[in-house]
Amino acid sequence: MELRMTAKHAQWPRENDPIFAIAGRAKEAQDKFGKDKVIDATIGALVDDEGALICMESVYGVLKNLPNAKIAAYAALAGQPDFLKDVEKACFREFRPDAHIRTVATPGGTGAVKHAVWGYTNPGDKILVSDWFWSAYSTIAGDVGRSLTHHRLFNEKGGFNIESFKESFDALADEQGRVLTIINSPAQNPTGYSLSDEEWDQVLEVMKAKAQDSEKRLILFVDTAYIDFAGEGMERRAFFRKFSGLPENILVIVGYSMSKGYTMYGLRSGAAIGISSNEDVAEDFYYACLHAGRANWSNGTRCAMEVMSEIENDPAKLEVYSKELLKYKNMLRARAAAFVKASAEVGLEILPYRDGFFTSIPHENPKAVVEKLTEYNIFAVPLKMGVRFAVCAVSEENCAKAPVIIKKAIDELK
Repeated sequence: MELRMTAKHAQWPRENDPIFAIAGRAKEAQDKFGKDKVIDATIGALVDDEGALICMESVYGVLKNLPNAKIAAYAALAGQPDFLKDVEKACFREFRPDAHIRTVATPGGTGAVKHAVWGYTNPGDKILVSDWFWSAYSTIAGDVGRSLTHHRLFNEKGGFNIESFKESFDALADEQGRVLTIINSPAQNPTGYSLSDEEWDQVLEVMKAKAQDSEKRLILFVDTAYIDFAGEGMERRAFFRKFSGLPENILVIVGYSMSKGYTMYGLRSGAAIGISSNEDVAEDFYYACLHAGRANWSNGTRCAMEVMSEIENDPAKLEVYSKELLKYKNMLRARAAAFVKASAEVGLEILPYRDGFFTSIPHENPKAVVEKLTEYNIFAVPLKMGVRFAVCAVSEENCAKAPVIIKKAIDELK
């Protein structure tokens, strides 16, 4: 009988993260056969055609020229004052909602999710997410005694399933009196789906209808981790304006991350941005996050905040950064287009893709598919309902080649 000294709530299965496990196997295959013989579609980061991590020169040039004190010093608990203003600009651009807005720095987008889960649900509550979702939501919820419940993401036409969302949202509001729902858009992980402006209207209509009961507490968390790689320009940010003038018992929290748009994955910087028509609700959000942040990670990464502020407030540096970001956004769009086109040509079923780092292949036995693909030196991530393929990590040439092999592997399993 194994000996454990952890408290009951801290006891979890002794298993490794499946993404890191399959990524490790991809690295072993590259060492054995050579990088050019292996397609590693496990990595949730932007890499170049040779498989090296892309680190934006416009970002790291600023970082490396910071005075040592701006790298080493503590940040303010809520985040550096300039950063809090600048991260709102970077997130909303010209689509800032007309509302009371308060912002707190977090360690990446993950910290913003943690704030929402901890601050806006009670022990034992369920959190509403789609059936295709980032697995860390479950980890974060479970760690504090919450769980997930799901609505179907797609309808039969390949659009957002508003009927399923409404059914699940209404039932949870009636059961709990409050709902925290997480919508990862634009550029959802793992599907690459982005809600249209019309679909956002439908989501808000569902919430506003339920908000007519003033006793309900309705919280919408918008996970925008991949927003800087969504759309051709800024059009994927237009939905932010829809958060103006909402009922007082609807709070919107935007989770913004510097990991993708600034290629600062390991520097762990982002923000939780609260949006409300009621100033008291916004202030309550700010102080709840401030307290929870102090209790969990104290404060954020000072140098990352300084980098964003220096870029945002220097027109020349902002222009260089914007051009570099656009170059990599276009590279990603070309890779995704190649994968989608090749999938259609060979009859490989994939989920509707609009933006972002990933696309997914639905399948009833994803682990078997992933294992079969390793025989062809293709490495992808098994999910509950299918297989995630990271176009962010695969060259355009290999994005065009992979669907043929994936289709062949799936057919061999029949």
